[in-house]
Formats: sequence, structure tokens, C-alpha cells
Amino acid sequence: MTSANYDQLAFRLRDAYSQGPIAPLRDYLEPTDAEGAYAVQEINTRFWEAQGRRIVGRKAGLTAKAVQAQLGVDQPDFGVLFDDMQVNDGGHLDPARCIQPKAEAEIAFVLGKDLPDPDTTPEMVANAVTTVHAAIEIVDSRIADWKISFADTVADNGSSAVFVLAREGKPLAGLDLFTCGMVMEVGGHIVSLGAGAAALGHPLNAAAWLAQTLSRRGEPLKAGDILLAGALGPMVALNPGDHVRAIVGGLGEASFTYAKA
Repeated sequence: MTSANYDQLAFRLRDAYSQGPIAPLRDYLEPTDAEGAYAVQEINTRFWEAQGRRIVGRKAGLTAKAVQAQLGVDQPDFGVLFDDMQVNDGGHLDPARCIQPKAEAEIAFVLGKDLPDPDTTPEMVANAVTTVHAAIEIVDSRIADWKISFADTVADNGSSAVFVLAREGKPLAGLDLFTCGMVMEVGGHIVSLGAGAAALGHPLNAAAWLAQTLSRRGEPLKAGDILLAGALGPMVALNPGDHVRAIVGGLGEASFTYAKA
């Protein structure tokens, strides 16, 4: 693959936001080509920054071993969170912003300290966290029908789209993020159940993996960053008009409505 090929793939993904989903990238990227996929993601990250979008954090994906096995990899992935991707707790997400969105309940951390160490441990992350929030990530693939490989989702910014943080965060001290339960409802009906342990064994493990990976790439996590630690249960496809609520034990809840305000 040449840099021109990567540029072409990056353009195709950007174009999909306005023109609709595209075919998988497998003609150019092998399904498990992490290096090539992150190169494409990086091109679009720099493009969007040049357009004025501001990075406010990162998300971990593929934090469930079963999903990794399904895509033939043995590692999570990450994507970039931009400022314009956040929807207020209790707010509205305009369906016109999405292609084929799905919601998943997560735990989010807000950092109060930088995490520059490539050997960052979960304990080091814990010491850097200021608040923990119930969260919802709305993932969305620019690849038609979600027929994705590992390389597809990485190149496509971790299939990220939008996120919601509970308005009130909690201090980490005293929280049991390993056994805390999660319930996600759509329209008052339970659609997903899970627990903190679903995120790479513990949400702090996922956050430590993010810190290590980004440090080694020369883009360490910084104070103020928002970290989404991965899905706590199955994701659920959205339909216009859906009201989505995620409740996480000890943390409270976050919600949004998939409709114009």
C-alpha cells in the first residue's frame, strides 16, 4: 500500500458521511492490517482537525473477547472523540447525522492528569481520573450493512459517531466498576444487559490499554480527556423516535432521544 492508496481510502470514508455507506475496504486493506487501518484513520483525524474539529478524548472498542474472536484479532481498537460528537445528556440526536447507528452502554472516565507512560497501569489510570460517568456511545459504520473487518472499523475511526455522558460524574473512590450492572432501555423496554467486567475484564484495564497504546504512538492522553472504556453489553440498532436510557450501577444514568429537537 502506498500513501496515495491510504489517502484514497480516507477520502472514501469521509465522502460516505454525506453520500452514504461504501463497500468494505478489503480490496486495499487486509482484514487484520492494523498498521494500514490506523494510517487511514490518522489521515482523516488530521483532515478534520484542519477543518476546526477539536479532539476531546478517545474511545476503546472491541473490548469483548468474543467480538475480537469474531473479527480474527486479539486486541481492542481505538477511535478519536471530537468535540462535535458529544450530545448533551437528555438531548436529541438528529437522525440526519447518522447512517446506520447502534447504541451501546459504557463507562466513561474524565482525566485530571496526563498519562504519558507507555507502561501505564490500571492503578495509574485510577489515580489520574477525576470523574466517572455512565455513558452511551452511538456507533455508526460508513461500511454498508456493517459488513466490517477489524481494518474497516479501525480505518473508520473505530466506527464512532456520537457519545452521551451522564451530566453528573462520580468520584472513582468507592465504586465497584468490575461487578456494577448495566441496563439499557429503548422506549422503556430493556434491550441490553451487562456489567463492568465486559470491558476488557475491567473498565480501568481498557483505559490503561488506551493510555499505553496512545503513548507508544506519540499521542499520550492528557488532563481533561474523555475516555470511553468499551461496551458493557450488546449494542442495539436505533430507529427514529427511539428514547435511549442507560443505567449503570453506582453511576446513575445517561439518556438521549434519536430525533430532531
